[in-house]
Amino acid sequence: MRRDRSTAFLWFIQFFCCAFLLLDAPTSRAARVDAKTIERQLSNSATLGLNKTEAAELQKFYAQRGYQPVWLTDDPGPSLLESAMTFIANADAEGLDSRDYGLPELQQLQQQAGQSSAAAMELELRTTWAVLNLARDVSRGRLTATAADPDWHITQPDFDAAGFLLTAVQSGQLPQAFDELPPTKLHYRLLKQTLARYRKLADEQVEWLKIPDAPSIHPGDTHPHIPLIRQRIAQAFDADGIAGFQVKPSKSEHYDRELVNAVKAFQTQHNLNTDGVIGKNTLRALNRPLAWKIRQLRINMERLRWLPKKLGDRYLLVNTAGFMLTAAEQEQEVLSMRIIVGRDYRSTPTFNSAMSHMVLNPYWNVPYSIATKDLLPKQKSDPAFFSNGGFKIFPGNNRNAEPIDPDEIDWHDLKGGFPYFLRQDPGKQNALGRIKFMFPNSFSIYLHDTPSKSLFQRDIRTFSSGCIRLEKPMELAAFALKEQSLPEKFMADLDSEYTKTVHLPKPLPIFLVYITAWVDEHEMVHFSPDIYDRDLRALRYARW
Repeated sequence: MRRDRSTAFLWFIQFFCCAFLLLDAPTSRAARVDAKTIERQLSNSATLGLNKTEAAELQKFYAQRGYQPVWLTDDPGPSLLESAMTFIANADAEGLDSRDYGLPELQQLQQQAGQSSAAAMELELRTTWAVLNLARDVSRGRLTATAADPDWHITQPDFDAAGFLLTAVQSGQLPQAFDELPPTKLHYRLLKQTLARYRKLADEQVEWLKIPDAPSIHPGDTHPHIPLIRQRIAQAFDADGIAGFQVKPSKSEHYDRELVNAVKAFQTQHNLNTDGVIGKNTLRALNRPLAWKIRQLRINMERLRWLPKKLGDRYLLVNTAGFMLTAAEQEQEVLSMRIIVGRDYRSTPTFNSAMSHMVLNPYWNVPYSIATKDLLPKQKSDPAFFSNGGFKIFPGNNRNAEPIDPDEIDWHDLKGGFPYFLRQDPGKQNALGRIKFMFPNSFSIYLHDTPSKSLFQRDIRTFSSGCIRLEKPMELAAFALKEQSLPEKFMADLDSEYTKTVHLPKPLPIFLVYITAWVDEHEMVHFSPDIYDRDLRALRYARW
């Protein structure tokens, strides 16, 4: 009798468990989603609220599968649906927004799908729609680059989302395929880790202290803002864990050596001169709110997705926002230097090309706008400016004519235009220095040496007319030629002071970009000022 009761109890438990599994398991949901129903549903895509492009992509994907379901199937293996839901939930970690891919709605449909065939069908199709869109956005960027940033002229990568998902599902390696979608470079991964830390602080409602405006505070000064600055640096240590930020708690108003060193480390992170002086640029960096830093990280991760997956075995990356040029070989940084970029009204655009040759002891053919806006006023105030600077004046655009003596021209009488062409001879005063690096582009931009070396010590280096001035032109020349040091003939040609063209053994890819959150060779995340307001413009476009 006891055995009969036990048997009956076990039978009841088994029945209950099976019934529960039938109600909840993916296989029960799959029973309500079949190929004919999917095909019929896709023929009336308006019921899902899809536009023509989205409907066409779903049609393309399912047609190649014979309209068989992907997420709600009878396959007892690992749940593809759970992999997809995890992928969508992780959109936030990539600097995107999981709500843009319908995560809350999908989670609700997942709860309803066991009891409703309509919910199961909608879950199947909406999951596919979300995965296709998110895969594309993680791989090549959510935004259209040229719309978000009209100064961006690098071709955005293509991505076949339907082809990707078909291959990933067929391979049985869907989670791994998802992991391989974002940029694989260390820069992106470290920005992603920083974003996660900052968002955690934001979730905990941490607010960084704001330091009131004040005249520059120098090492050794006594100032009432010092205790606040000490606390703010301590907050930076909590956020980034950089050892140099660690300071002892103190209410002292003395700007002591410990805090000076911590401020210098903060200046390094924010791409400022490491002089320990708390001036307007350092104060502005200290007062950047956490919310802005999060937005800055998001838009720069997006920019990295806009770039090609592979930049080349050897390439140059010119970061105009960071005022830095880096040369990389086999993804390892081998050279870096400070640069000077265009003023805000002559901002250097974002584009890519391939360096083809160098010009030693170059002439400077002065652009019309620079001749009229920059140089002509100097000549008017100093009649010897053109002569002393090695400039020659030619009539109109006739560069083969005899140059005109600048003393024969009444420069103050030029009111209806500038009917001359200016060219500066090679020499110590030449604005291009001793060497310029050429690569084809429609912006007339190149890299070059400069006689104004002191400007490299400034925080914000926006002094050029659009071209890029180099701190270490000779080191770049050696890298471009694939040499450890410059050959004797090269140096002899340079010292001859005659203009000479040197062709590179192989074109060298070059990318001029605008990245305000970036990573150095020591794997430290740096932040740069938004000198051209391109972060602000792109964030407004994205509504982030």
